[in-house]
Amino acid sequence: MDEKIKLGISSCLLGEKVRYDGGHKLDHYLKYTLGKFVGWIPVCPEVECGLPSPREPMRLVGKPEDASLLTIKTQKDYTGLMGKWVREKLKELEDEDLCGFVFKSKSPSCGMQGIKVYPAASVIPVKKGIGLFARGFMERFPYVPAEDDGRLQDPELRENFIERVFVFYRWKKFLKEDGSIKGFVAFHASHKLLIMSHSAEMLRDIGKLVAQPKETGKKDIYDRYYKMLMAALKLKATIRKNVNVLHHILGYFKKDLSSWEKKELLEIIEHYRKNLMPLIVPIVLLRHYVCKYDKEYLKLQYYLSPHPVELKLRNYI
Repeated sequence: MDEKIKLGISSCLLGEKVRYDGGHKLDHYLKYTLGKFVGWIPVCPEVECGLPSPREPMRLVGKPEDASLLTIKTQKDYTGLMGKWVREKLKELEDEDLCGFVFKSKSPSCGMQGIKVYPAASVIPVKKGIGLFARGFMERFPYVPAEDDGRLQDPELRENFIERVFVFYRWKKFLKEDGSIKGFVAFHASHKLLIMSHSAEMLRDIGKLVAQPKETGKKDIYDRYYKMLMAALKLKATIRKNVNVLHHILGYFKKDLSSWEKKELLEIIEHYRKNLMPLIVPIVLLRHYVCKYDKEYLKLQYYLSPHPVELKLRNYI
């Protein structure tokens, strides 16, 4: 890559001592592994809106959809201060042109989901809240890939998030550097198998959009396309869906591979289907055949190389 992808992140995940207890929550994978390909934009709502570290801990109080941010012991209300900061910060982040955001889980300001909210008349919380900053960000940028550090411990969710980040980055780069109808068709063509691995149905719907007469308005089509694209990629790429794509790719080699090579590849795909080996194994073999038999269409498919191999995102079982 010739440039790093800009991603926002809760500052504590980079090791900054900004938490209520004066500590941090350094995530080594995010900072040192993904960080080789990402330019992090750190954000700490509490500190940036003027609160010290350490500070009195806070929690959400009220209704999940309209909770207030109160300190636990003194019941001081920081909802207004935080709301004003969030509005100003979101305007600032628009200029950063982010391709994703990683939030701190369980935080009353940064948590994406399942945050404890304490009803005013009860001490028993419900886990239905969203942090004030996270809510504002996701409402302002609904199609920007977002996850929290807790969910990213799941290898499938981690791969899904990072895959979406790289696709979003390529889309924004296409708009900035090309933007032509020809380039648009080529962009979609190179992502077809990747989309198929998430939803064959949505691939058909997106394909119909791409095939529309462009007289209907390029800007409108591009806007609808990227929204459909990001929605499709958010769906889980299951083993069954990946096996379907792998067999689809195998079809391009029916006149090239020997009977033994086909048998070997089918056995490897079956081992993957039974969860006996990771996805990277059939992918590596297919990439070998793509180069060996010079399959131009497959060389362009991001499904075979959606993100840097250093991230090892397809190596899990």
